[in-house]
Amino acid sequence: MKYALLVFIGGGFGSVLRYLIGKLFHNLLGAFPIGTMTVNIFGSLLIGILFGLGLKNGGLSETQSLLLVTGFCGGFTTFSAFAMENQMFLKSGDYVQFISYTLGSLILGIAAVVLGLIISKNL
Repeated sequence: MKYALLVFIGGGFGSVLRYLIGKLFHNLLGAFPIGTMTVNIFGSLLIGILFGLGLKNGGLSETQSLLLVTGFCGGFTTFSAFAMENQMFLKSGDYVQFISYTLGSLILGIAAVVLGLIISKNL
């Protein structure tokens, strides 16, 4: 039960922060979902830092991993919103936005994890 509570607490904080960032960036670039993209890339950076620090320090404890990685990062990032927004681009025939969003999210997300691992080596 303790582990489920850690995931619940981390996920709650991550979800609220995702909501606030989404509201902040809402309609900043027209129909382009910059809020979702921002949280997914920042979440990728954060998970890279967390895993890098874990590798550097002999691994994250189970409670740290459940709270921060599974809970916070899981609640903060949102693949389901990414998929829904892409479906809306396809449905409306906006293939440029679809390709930009998909490739941008994938490339920048993976780059952010790598950057997070690099940053963690210097902490």
